[in-house]
Amino acid sequence: AIPIATALKQSPQQIAFDEVIRQSIMADPAWRKGDYYDHGQPKKGLAVARMIGHITFMSDQSMEQKFSRKLKNGNLSFSFAEDFEVEGYLRYRGDNFVKRFDANSYLYITKAMDYFDLSDGFFLAGADKMETRFLVISFTSDWLYPSHQSQEIVRLLKRRGVAVTYCDLKSTWGHDAFLVEVAEETRLIRNFLKNIRISRALAPLPAGTGGSGMEAPPLPYEDRIP
Repeated sequence: AIPIATALKQSPQQIAFDEVIRQSIMADPAWRKGDYYDHGQPKKGLAVARMIGHITFMSDQSMEQKFSRKLKNGNLSFSFAEDFEVEGYLRYRGDNFVKRFDANSYLYITKAMDYFDLSDGFFLAGADKMETRFLVISFTSDWLYPSHQSQEIVRLLKRRGVAVTYCDLKSTWGHDAFLVEVAEETRLIRNFLKNIRISRALAPLPAGTGGSGMEAPPLPYEDRIP
């Protein structure tokens, strides 16, 4: 199993962002308490909801790197127009999201995420017989699902005696890093799976028969969670 940039449960901050997202949708008169399918999507509310969500996927560093304070047209309009490039980008993201996503689906998905809670470890019942191995990956600049939440997963697995390896990848892309740092993730996952295959190939050898000459390649990262 390979949990990436995630948590055992939603934090109060994550729930708070989801609530603002939901309220943005429900505040649009076009939402009609969810019965809008014969009238069209609550486009304005859904677009704003996505703008909020997209901000949480980025980081201060990535926004500075991508936009800084660049102006769209070179001058300030002294109006509520899109003066800054970051404003135009968020509006574009919001408008594009409306074309491919259902507002009610967004409401229910965010609520389901808020209810999600594996912190009591019930999913690890019978862990002493569990053969599943875990690779947990987090990203240093992810403030939506910060590294300490991934480390909580690692600690829980270790307490239950489950084999787990952890890597906190250095990145400036925030939560978006799991979509951007593909090369590094691929390298980690490939080595992790390669070690599992080799370990399982060696496991059936009866005691005293000698080695097979196969040796698992070292993983290019280390488990640093006590």
